[in-house]
Amino acid sequence: MTKHPILMLCGLSMLAGCAEEPPPRSVSEFVENPIMLEAAMVRCSQDRAKTKYDPECVNARQAVARIQAKEEAEARAALEARSESKRAALRRTQAAAAEARRRAAEQQRQREEAEYLAQFGVLPPSAGTTTEPLDEGNLPIAVVPEEDATGSGADVYREPVEVQRLNPQPTLPADPVDDEPTAEPADEEAPAATDLESIRDELRRRSEDGGD
Repeated sequence: MTKHPILMLCGLSMLAGCAEEPPPRSVSEFVENPIMLEAAMVRCSQDRAKTKYDPECVNARQAVARIQAKEEAEARAALEARSESKRAALRRTQAAAAEARRRAAEQQRQREEAEYLAQFGVLPPSAGTTTEPLDEGNLPIAVVPEEDATGSGADVYREPVEVQRLNPQPTLPADPVDDEPTAEPADEEAPAATDLESIRDELRRRSEDGGD
């Protein structure tokens, strides 16, 4: 009776020995399960010559290479993102500097324009304020000549009418009018010559009469 259990155990052990080995774990299984991959790499690294062509060790090595490639790609993407953010920050800094230079140039231009207009007594227009008519006493002394109606923009010379009014020329009294008629001088040369000839003729006749 005791031989039957022994025979049964021997048969079961022989069946277990003849059973097929479980298939090696795939690369995807190692990638999805880092603990299993680490255990396989520890076992495969103990005897590299023996486990060099072991299917499971080969799959574990491929899984390690795939994980490393993925990590390197992620590292490159993160580096590229940091570089892009740095470039964007640099562009913003350059744009802000350009805007500051533009505003400074605009302020300088407005200041120069105000100084130029101040020479003629004209106030520069200020932004955000409405221009109100000035009183007569607050009008500027010097007036900038306006452009011609034709819009040609040429300078037109105008007589200083106001200056002439302020500095009038003294008026002299008029000469008294003489109501008596003025005799025009007669031409005395011709009558004088005629009288001389008549006197000579008269003396000539008298001399002739006395001789006779």
